[in-house]
Amino acid sequence: MQWEGISEFVNVAETESFTHASKKLAISTAQVSRQVNALEQRLNIKLFYRTTRKVSLTEEGRIFYQHCRGVLDGLDAAERAVTNLQSKPQGKIKLTAPITYGEQHILPLINDFMMQYTDIEVTAYLSNQQLDLVDEGFDLAIRLGKLSDSSMMAKKLAERTNHVCASPAYLDKYGIPHSLSELNKHSCLLGTRDYWHFSDGGKEKNLRVAGKLRYNSGFGLVDAALKGLGIVQLPDYYLKEHLEKGSLITLLDNYKVPDEGIWAIYPQNRHLSSKIRLLVDYLLAHLS
Repeated sequence: MQWEGISEFVNVAETESFTHASKKLAISTAQVSRQVNALEQRLNIKLFYRTTRKVSLTEEGRIFYQHCRGVLDGLDAAERAVTNLQSKPQGKIKLTAPITYGEQHILPLINDFMMQYTDIEVTAYLSNQQLDLVDEGFDLAIRLGKLSDSSMMAKKLAERTNHVCASPAYLDKYGIPHSLSELNKHSCLLGTRDYWHFSDGGKEKNLRVAGKLRYNSGFGLVDAALKGLGIVQLPDYYLKEHLEKGSLITLLDNYKVPDEGIWAIYPQNRHLSSKIRLLVDYLLAHLS
């Protein structure tokens, strides 16, 4: 009896929403509300302030949450300890990753991973939007570049390099730019943003560029660059093959920004279960 409502309470506290908590727990919102109400009555304490827009912890609720979170973390640790004794990790993993990088690098590795660990189930959702891991119930996310969400724990898996490049045919026809100011004389192949990233004199800067072509597809931009339609700036995983063949030539290397991280992130109030830790370590070993 003393455990009833604890999981519901903790999830409402962390999501600040009965609806989001119900989605995470895969039960009805009414059931979450009943359990929390019963817990408050049993404790004879008001745990939440409730308004039509937000749910927030009372002072007593914050103290109770800290203790409950510690208890649930201890249960998670106990579960991991038992799971680690199994010869085969098992269970479900839900993750998200950017579309192109996920298709090219993450999903093939997950396929290899699942061939090795046949009792693990994986659901992967590819999106270029930064989805909320807690609200959407994700165990893990792959993020590229600089991280802005300090509420998440992060583990660097690899690095990516952004290159500016063009085809030999384009450079023969229009010349090679040797400074950032010369880019305004060239046709720049645009993605979803009007600016490119550079490092000038040790300081990072965003330089607005222009051109006649704009795609929200890295592969489309690579094809345009290969066909001599302009200069492009893209991460190395789009360009590696073409740079090695010489069908694209890097430019303005003196202005290249430092390499950016490729990260696995997860909520900081969660300890990684053995199966998720196993997947993160597998990605680290094969991406780095």
